[in-house]
Amino acid sequence: MKAAGKEVTIVMIEDDEGHARLIEKNVRRAGVSNDIVPFTNGTDALDFILGADRSGMASSDRHLLILLDLNLPDMSGIDILEKVKSNPHAKRLPVVILTTTDDEREIQRCYDLGANVYITKPVDYDSFAHAIRQLGLFFSVMQIPGQ
Repeated sequence: MKAAGKEVTIVMIEDDEGHARLIEKNVRRAGVSNDIVPFTNGTDALDFILGADRSGMASSDRHLLILLDLNLPDMSGIDILEKVKSNPHAKRLPVVILTTTDDEREIQRCYDLGANVYITKPVDYDSFAHAIRQLGLFFSVMQIPGQ
């Protein structure tokens, strides 16, 4: 996947190693060869996405796709989603929610906060591949701010 000619890096925030391996396998099976940077907690992931100062400048010229588990050891994925989507430099980054809950209210809350796709684990390969392909199309038309 490329966005405006730039390689997209996949940021996977998932604390369950088994799930992380499965997600990576599904990403590869969907024909996506982009780099995957894994995180097992929200703090380290936010340091990477928004920078240690949380200004978001770290991502101002990066193309990231965030795969986000909602149940993390140090904070909820909802917190991460809110922080990313409320940051002027990071809010355009697509976020795919991957979680075990199919609670309608939680799903709606994620969409209200700006999530692009919500996938319930265990991840069904076909729906996952479809979502990744859709995001690939999204990336191909995504404009870099300021151009």
